[in-house]
Amino acid sequence: MRALRFETFGDPSVLGLAEVATPVTDKTTALVRVMAASINPSDVKNVAGAMTQTTLPRIPGRDYAGVIEAGPAEWIGAAVWGTGGDTGFTRDGTHAELIAVPVASLRRKPDTLSFDQAASVGVNYMAAWCGLEAAGMKAGETVLLIGAGGGVGGAAAQIARRLGARVIGADRHAPHPDAPIRAIAEQLIIGTDELPAKIRRATGARGADVVLDLVGGVMFRSAVNCLALGGRLIEIAATGQREVSFDLADFYRNESRLFGVDTLKRDLTASAEVLDVLTPGFVAGDYHAAPIAETCGLGDAQAAYHKVAVGVAGRIVLRPQE
Repeated sequence: MRALRFETFGDPSVLGLAEVATPVTDKTTALVRVMAASINPSDVKNVAGAMTQTTLPRIPGRDYAGVIEAGPAEWIGAAVWGTGGDTGFTRDGTHAELIAVPVASLRRKPDTLSFDQAASVGVNYMAAWCGLEAAGMKAGETVLLIGAGGGVGGAAAQIARRLGARVIGADRHAPHPDAPIRAIAEQLIIGTDELPAKIRRATGARGADVVLDLVGGVMFRSAVNCLALGGRLIEIAATGQREVSFDLADFYRNESRLFGVDTLKRDLTASAEVLDVLTPGFVAGDYHAAPIAETCGLGDAQAAYHKVAVGVAGRIVLRPQE
């Protein structure tokens, strides 16, 4: 089969299109013909060597949608979708014509999503759901999304709305006109200077019950200071700096709580359990995949990786069968 592969870490130029052996399956695994697989920023970081658990050589790619070619009889021919924090890191990933996955991870693709759309859901919605779940977000609470214009921000906004929360978005730059946060947020703050003061004004001096900081690092101190009494801060990134500081006395006096979420800790099977929770939202039309900027075959994947590396708007989806 054809697959995208890297044998050393570096920029996207280290990726090559290779002929590799078809994955071997057994009674616990199924063989999926990959119809679509998105390229995530974390895939680019993986190739660059940012993920210490990755072993080489490796086929990258976390998210996929496809059709079962081999496995349990009741699954043959089924359209499925999936994502995993192990896929593309410690096991070969989805940027290939075929992938072997645990039978326990198999989930039927919602009919409301095309293959391209289903392959664009995984990482964004996994991060958003796991973050809001860690915070124990409840209906009626105010949720602040920092970095709201991106894919995870859009997913989090849709989840929070479906669960009955009030959504406030904040971003350094104006989000894309089609970004979900524009239609969902009760208030959208452009520019993150003096963000805590802006949030106090927007919430009657109370602050946000939940802050999902999708930037981290350089925004951490501001995020902490946006919390309401007993507020919960979720961190999933460390942009700009890994080490941060804050006023510990203010933190405990506010009874604030801090959570870290890493979707890479959830393998294909654990991630499938999250897809089970998310599926009703897609079936109901409350959740939508991120806009697809373009599609391409494996032969153009290296150029596509370069585009994701510089920050393309929307998702780029690989179609390995083309």
